[in-house]
Amino acid sequence: MEPVERTERTNRAVAVVVGAAVGDALGAPFEFGPAGAFSARFPEPGCGGEMSGGGGWDPGEATDDTQMAVLVAESLVEQGGLDLPDVFARFQRWAAGDPKDIGLQTEDVLTNGMPWDRAAAAHFRVNRHAAGNGALMRASTSAVHFARAGRPATMDAARRIAALTHGDPAAWEGTAIFHELVRLALDGVGLLPALRALPDVLDLVHPDHRPRYATVLAADWHPDRATEFNGAVWPCLGSAVWALRTTTGYEEAVRAAIDLGGDTDTVAAVTGGLAGAFHGRDAIPARWAEPLHVPLPGFGGRALCLPELTTLARRLEAGPG
Repeated sequence: MEPVERTERTNRAVAVVVGAAVGDALGAPFEFGPAGAFSARFPEPGCGGEMSGGGGWDPGEATDDTQMAVLVAESLVEQGGLDLPDVFARFQRWAAGDPKDIGLQTEDVLTNGMPWDRAAAAHFRVNRHAAGNGALMRASTSAVHFARAGRPATMDAARRIAALTHGDPAAWEGTAIFHELVRLALDGVGLLPALRALPDVLDLVHPDHRPRYATVLAADWHPDRATEFNGAVWPCLGSAVWALRTTTGYEEAVRAAIDLGGDTDTVAAVTGGLAGAFHGRDAIPARWAEPLHVPLPGFGGRALCLPELTTLARRLEAGPG
């Protein structure tokens, strides 16, 4: 029988991966819609029917957010650690498989013909606007895998994986903060102490980007005060943390995230990963988790359902071997 501590840690690791996927699939039909659309359609929490699909998505179907997270996860597990060229090659194969949804920046980086260690930087040199949330959205699996390595190592890994597709260091830093929050949760730190630890985490954020993250992660910040669309990395992360601060459970947090409108699948995926980490697997409604399926375009028609996602999360948390 597993020790209680190990069981609880694994439970939370699974909740990060499943929680992010659920948020992604639940939020996808409301992407770019108005604020409050989710609650307008499903006014009574807990009544069911919310995982209904729409907007081109089947009920429970995960978007590029979770698809890319799975690709990172399978590389980490199969390669026995972080192999950046392998992750990039999997991303390229996926992008060539005509996924339903792929970010414009990510698509350009993966198809511009540059090698893995130059493609994102080349895009950034030309575009100069590369701080989208496309690296943050896929960070649930890597956050679980690197949590045992400690704060500096998990934040460094987050930056390195983010840099594969996002040349703007602002995207790296937001992903690093997410990794660290997941690490705290898996180490048994509760939500309120983790939120109180944010100033210490911000001390490790690059000074060029620290002020904007300090603003959106402050206790009194509200998404209504965002100066950019929540498709950018810092308001996306700030919105997810706001949803955690202002709610008391997984379901309430994800509902709040989707009701913000805008980039609902990604804001809900980030919220769902963090809410799963702190509230645990049992907090994720079965009616939301059971319909999950994650297609992998470019990989022979493969699709992961809830049992496969759960197994993958357990393997990530266990580490090599």
